[in-house]
Amino acid sequence: MSLIMMPRISEVTIVLVEDNEGHARLIEKNLRRANISNTVIKLEDGQRVLDYLFGEQGYVNVPQHSPLLVLLDLNLPVVNGYRVLEKMKSDDRTKKIPVVILTTTDDIHEINRCYELGANVYLTKPVEYEQFAEAIARLGLFLSIVMLPDES
Repeated sequence: MSLIMMPRISEVTIVLVEDNEGHARLIEKNLRRANISNTVIKLEDGQRVLDYLFGEQGYVNVPQHSPLLVLLDLNLPVVNGYRVLEKMKSDDRTKKIPVVILTTTDDIHEINRCYELGANVYLTKPVEYEQFAEAIARLGLFLSIVMLPDES
């Protein structure tokens, strides 16, 4: 029997897809406070993340980081987060990449839709700063212990 090594979270590149620069800075700052020192690639719209993941447009010659974890907002310009999630989970090259939905939407129908599309985790961003910072700190703790699938 062969042993399949799961990547450690410390080896994972985090792709943060967030169009609100303030939220993006706050998320990264609180991940750092939770001792998550991973490389974070920030992208501000859905089309850019798709281009990055599939090596298209301005990312044709950009080396792909692997393994990846995507923190995805739903309310994005150009291509929304639902479409990004749908494309990722329907393509063999990206379907194993874990996706954490991180959004202000707390409607049960939207939550169900994301899980049906293949989201791994759904988190609602609290409106108040302190609660938002605490939620991201907890996400950091979660990320420090989670095991990710082998992407091969």
